[in-house]
Amino acid sequence: MSVQPDTEAAQSAPAAQREGRGGEDRAAWLEVDWREHQRWVAVDGQPVNVVELGPGTAPGGGSAAAGAASQTIVFIHGLAGSWTNWLEQLPVLAAGHRVIALDLPGFGHSPMPSEEISISRYARLLDRLLEELQVDAAAVVGNSMGGFIGAELAIAFPQRVERLVLVSAAGISTYNDPRTTRALPTLRHLERVLEASASWVASKSDAFALRRRLRQVAMTVVVAHPSRLPAALAAEQMRGAGRPGFLQALESLAGYDVRDRLPEIACPTLIVWGEKDRLISVRDADVFEQLIPNSRKVVFADTGHVAMLERPADFNALLESFLAE
Repeated sequence: MSVQPDTEAAQSAPAAQREGRGGEDRAAWLEVDWREHQRWVAVDGQPVNVVELGPGTAPGGGSAAAGAASQTIVFIHGLAGSWTNWLEQLPVLAAGHRVIALDLPGFGHSPMPSEEISISRYARLLDRLLEELQVDAAAVVGNSMGGFIGAELAIAFPQRVERLVLVSAAGISTYNDPRTTRALPTLRHLERVLEASASWVASKSDAFALRRRLRQVAMTVVVAHPSRLPAALAAEQMRGAGRPGFLQALESLAGYDVRDRLPEIACPTLIVWGEKDRLISVRDADVFEQLIPNSRKVVFADTGHVAMLERPADFNALLESFLAE
C-alpha cells in the first residue's frame, strides 16, 4: 500500500542535488531528481520512506505496467545511516536492475515504530515491505547493522533472499561487545543530549563537509580517509545523524546473537570489508566466511567501514560481477 509523502519527505532529495552543485562532486547521483523516486509505503501501519528506480519502475515509485522483468536489489543502511548511504550505487545499478533503498523505522525520514526496535523485527518488516512492493525475492545488500538485518532476513525468510552481500556487517564481535555494554548506561542517561548534538551536526553538515578538517573529525571513525570523500557525498551522510532509533538499534544489535544460525543461510553470499575498518574488525569477515556456506570474502585495502562510499567504482563492479554469477 502506498501513501503520499509529507512535505519533509517529498523534499528529502539530497541537498547538493537540489542545489545543482558541480565541480569535483559531480557524480551520477547528482543527476537524479530523487523526489521522483521517493514515496511512503505503509507496512502493517508503519510508514516507511522508500526510494526505488530502475527497469520496471514508474516515476513516483511502483511497478510500471509494461516494465520488463529485472533482478531486484534491496539496499539496507547501517546504524545512524539512511537510504543516502547508497547514493553511489542506486543510479549505477539501476541501469540494469530494479533497485530499492529504504529508511529503516527510526532513521532517515521513517518515523519510530510502535514496537521496540530489534533486528528480528527489522527483518520481518523487510519481508512485509517486499510483499507490499510485489518482490518475491531479491539480492539483499546491507552495511553494518544493515548487513546484520540482511543475514537475519536470509535465515528467517530464506525465500526472500536470492543473494546476500554483507558489507562490514555487525553480528559477530558486536554481540556483547564490552565497549558497548559499558557505554549503554551513560548513553541512555545522555540520550537527549546526544540526539540534540547529532542533530546539530546534521543541520551543519554542509559546513562540516566543505571544511576538510571538520570532515575529518566528523567521519574519521567510519571512513579511512574522510578528506578524499567528495564534500557533497560526505554532507549527505552526516545529514542522517541524530535520529531517534539509534540507541534502541544499538542495544538490539549488541544483545542479539546470530553466530550459531549463520550456517542456515542457503543463498550465495559475498562478504565485503575494509582493511582499515575502525568500527568492526576485519577479523569478523573471516568468521562470516567460515560460518556461512557458499560464501567468499573480499577485503579492500586502505578502506574503512563504508566500502560502497569509499571505493564506489570497485564496489559496484564487484557487486555486478557477483550478481551475474
